[in-house]
Amino acid sequence: MKQRTKKHRRENTPAVSLPPRARPRELELFGPDPLSARIREGVAVLIEQLVAEELDAALGAPRYGRGRRAGYRHTIKSREITTSLGPTKVRLQRARLFDESGEPSIEWGSALLPRYLRRAAEVDNSVLGAYLAGTNSRRIRTALKPMLKGAPLSKSSVSRLIGKLQRTFTSWRTAPLQDKSIAYLYLDAIRVRVRTNLRVESAPVLVALGVHEDGEKELLALMLMGSESGAAWCAFVDDLVGRGLRQPILCIIDGNAGARRAITTAWPRTQIQRCVVHKLRNLIAHAPRKCQDEVKADYLAITNAPNLNSARRAHTRFVVKWQKRCEGVVNSLLQAGDDLLTHYKFPQSQWRSIRSTNNIERLQGEFRRRIKTQAAFPTSRSVLYLLYALYEAGHIKLRHIDGWSDMKKVIEQYRPETLQPAA
Repeated sequence: MKQRTKKHRRENTPAVSLPPRARPRELELFGPDPLSARIREGVAVLIEQLVAEELDAALGAPRYGRGRRAGYRHTIKSREITTSLGPTKVRLQRARLFDESGEPSIEWGSALLPRYLRRAAEVDNSVLGAYLAGTNSRRIRTALKPMLKGAPLSKSSVSRLIGKLQRTFTSWRTAPLQDKSIAYLYLDAIRVRVRTNLRVESAPVLVALGVHEDGEKELLALMLMGSESGAAWCAFVDDLVGRGLRQPILCIIDGNAGARRAITTAWPRTQIQRCVVHKLRNLIAHAPRKCQDEVKADYLAITNAPNLNSARRAHTRFVVKWQKRCEGVVNSLLQAGDDLLTHYKFPQSQWRSIRSTNNIERLQGEFRRRIKTQAAFPTSRSVLYLLYALYEAGHIKLRHIDGWSDMKKVIEQYRPETLQPAA
């Protein structure tokens, strides 16, 4: 009996039709939405009507209208527009406007639906919102699938939308600041992981948060640096000065010596407040475990005193009590000097806000929450774009400073002094 070869068996084996792969079902946890379906039917009619009214106004005459006009209609073109209700096909009238010589050579463009627009701004905002909320760019299409209803949204489209942040960020970071009435300035840094020199490194992003003379807060600058050295802080502050920021009345810092030198060099009349929360952490780090609660209580007697004189007396008691028991704690406290007590010179209603960098910590907390979704940023610019977009998109709410109603009193007392030229 002749042995059958593999080729013979393959040719004589009947073809087996495999069942088609099941397509993933749409996310309809709550069932179909007949209301949205009916509304979607009328979207195309409404869009066409709005564009037609816009065209009538541009031409100065309705369809078949007589009289003097600014141009003529010609062909009709079909387009697909993706709105928040999904894709919609519309038929739009095209037209040409007269030029200076009276020839219809200028193609009319709708302001409602610009040329090449395929998605409404609301959809683009949703894409950016999903990205800023922590969604991976590859998963945005899946996350927005119920809204897109099968409308195309490629990975390159998402990348282009994210790329639009570059222009707005560049404009923001170079905008002049001479018209900003900044009274208080918070300076701090957050650390992010960025890919540089073919490896992932932790780098600081220097942040400047200003408080206007009416008590409103505003993010002024972001700058990614190689370290928190004195030179880095000087470059950061010099950039603010170069953009026209006038001397603030008060700067609140986390205690970085380089930041303090940069401030005193650029704005010699500006008062400096050392963050009391950061200093407490330093003291606790120097104290033995069994003494930490007692050290904290004695320290809070200094920073939460009812007035400056009481704070100085509490400061003296702290030094005398802990000088022999824990010299490192006392040395750390003395290193801060009078910068811990600067807030007592300002209205008591503002003490809670200006004695620490907690206002900027709230900003940084949202940054860190979003950064957790990415192991590392591919470039330094990408992290700055993201941090700026989180603020600009409203993901971070900045309320007025505590005691903002007393800002007028502060301005009358300190602003003439800060505006005087340095001696």
